Amino acid sequence: MRSRRISSFLLVGLLVGAGLVAATPAAAQATEQPLARGFGGAVVSDTLESTEAGLEVLRRGGTAADAAVAVAAVLGVTDPFVAGLGGGGYFVFYDARRHRVFTIDGRETAPRAADANLFIDPATGQPYAFATAVTSGLSVGVPGMLATWQRSLDRWGRFSLAQNLQPAIRVADAGFVVDTAIRDQIVGNQQRFAQFTSTRDLFLPGGAPPAVGTVLRNPDLADTYREIARRGIGAFYGGPIGRDMVDAVRNLPLAPDATITPIPGRMTLDDVRAYRTIDRDPTHMRYRGLDVYGMAPSSSGGITVGLSLNILERSNLSELDRVQALHRYLESTRLAFADRNRYIGDPAFVDVPQRQLLSDRFARQRACLIDPDHAATSPVPPGDPFGPGQCPQPSAGVAAGEEGMHTNHFAVSDRWGNVVSYTNTIESLGGAGIVVPGRGFLLNNELTDFNFTPTQGSAPDPNLPDAGKRPRSSMSPTIVLKHGRPFLAVGSPGGSTIITTVIQILLNRIDFGMTLPEAIAAPRATQRNTPTTVAEPAFQAAVGPALMALGHTFTTQTSIGVAAGLEFLPHGEVIAAGEPTRRGGTSAGVVHPRP
Repeated sequence: MRSRRISSFLLVGLLVGAGLVAATPAAAQATEQPLARGFGGAVVSDTLESTEAGLEVLRRGGTAADAAVAVAAVLGVTDPFVAGLGGGGYFVFYDARRHRVFTIDGRETAPRAADANLFIDPATGQPYAFATAVTSGLSVGVPGMLATWQRSLDRWGRFSLAQNLQPAIRVADAGFVVDTAIRDQIVGNQQRFAQFTSTRDLFLPGGAPPAVGTVLRNPDLADTYREIARRGIGAFYGGPIGRDMVDAVRNLPLAPDATITPIPGRMTLDDVRAYRTIDRDPTHMRYRGLDVYGMAPSSSGGITVGLSLNILERSNLSELDRVQALHRYLESTRLAFADRNRYIGDPAFVDVPQRQLLSDRFARQRACLIDPDHAATSPVPPGDPFGPGQCPQPSAGVAAGEEGMHTNHFAVSDRWGNVVSYTNTIESLGGAGIVVPGRGFLLNNELTDFNFTPTQGSAPDPNLPDAGKRPRSSMSPTIVLKHGRPFLAVGSPGGSTIITTVIQILLNRIDFGMTLPEAIAAPRATQRNTPTTVAEPAFQAAVGPALMALGHTFTTQTSIGVAAGLEFLPHGEVIAAGEPTRRGGTSAGVVHPRP
């Protein structure tokens, strides 16, 4: 596990200005830990700097929304290859005063010049290679990150955006210490980053990845945050920051020695100016007497998590042996992903049958297809959410498209009982690979979450590009209530594996009797209606042979997801749990640690 310390010069004055005072020397010497327990509010995020920033905002009287904005802004500095101003995400909020869950859709949008052939090469009539599309202006959607921050503060914050940006400004100015995880991410993207002058200058100083232990500063991003703090989000959505972003998308900042010819994008300043977040009703379903709330489309996360749990509720998993329980988990997600791929897309463009997909009748129709003695062969076909609920006859299914794997999730609570579960991303690790010149942030490649060509055979594909459309996402920020009060808040990065990671954590905690830290640390496997199940080595070692005897086949992946979660105990106590090892470990903290 990585064990970074922030030296005092990095955090001195972290929260000065606008009523927020400097971090204490004790905080400046804090050590990253994946587990904390205590009172007064909690934060779990990918980096120590972001967790400490959120805790300081909570200590100064900020709400969970205030702290979430501070955490997200610092992650744009210290976790820049998966988060930042150039991306978007989904914000799930439990309002303790109203005892309700609310959500904000901050997903990126396609430019108005986009159409169903966005990723079709006009010279060949064939789709671009996925890697070609990723490292291009064509993949960049209009970012929703900053608008999400402002909307959350308008609804639930106590401090201004300018106040909540101060920690990120300080960290960007002072820099942060490069650890092995960050250096490895740069090394993995070195060839791509070298293609663009602005990216190379920031992340390949002197032409090479920075060494572990050196300080990586981002004064351009600090200045960008200062401009937003001074002028508001209009500086981005239609102002000079937005103009610079559009210019980078349309006139790529290629290095003189670039070896690739990326495709410019179609984004305009009018597209940026027109961007709006959407307040959506959360998805909701009951599982083992608990209320599970998630993100509705344009994310597929809430429906797919809910559908899988609804299928699994037909079995008493806690009374089954572990192999049989895991077999049914894998089969439930195989079926749920078939339905996700067929029916879910941006609801402004697609009539998503959300109520039917989350109905008990549909869950019965899908659950009856699970053979306890043998795994199905993928791809399995989708069900009929408008059907009678009877077991359908077997038929052939179709495969889905690709989706990036690198995202960011964190969770926050405050002294009043408000809770945030927030997943955000720039899509692939390093996004499109393009840093906006003079602005210090990477652009997303979210539009590659669209299917490049139809994937559903003779049926309509709900996730083809279109003008102003939001690409389907798998982000699954989730809040679970028990007796109307928060019980769990969980989520993870990982592309389409986010959905299965969240489901496994819930099953581990609710059905298999694990503690939340154990539920997050446990080995994972993901079945997404694909011919093989992807599994971590420890999962295969523990149950692989027994599941193979039931017909499952496996491929190995070193790690799946990087989860963060909170569990709420009596009397205001909170357990904050992150990853002990995946992606080098994550950082958990509470305002008042338990003695």
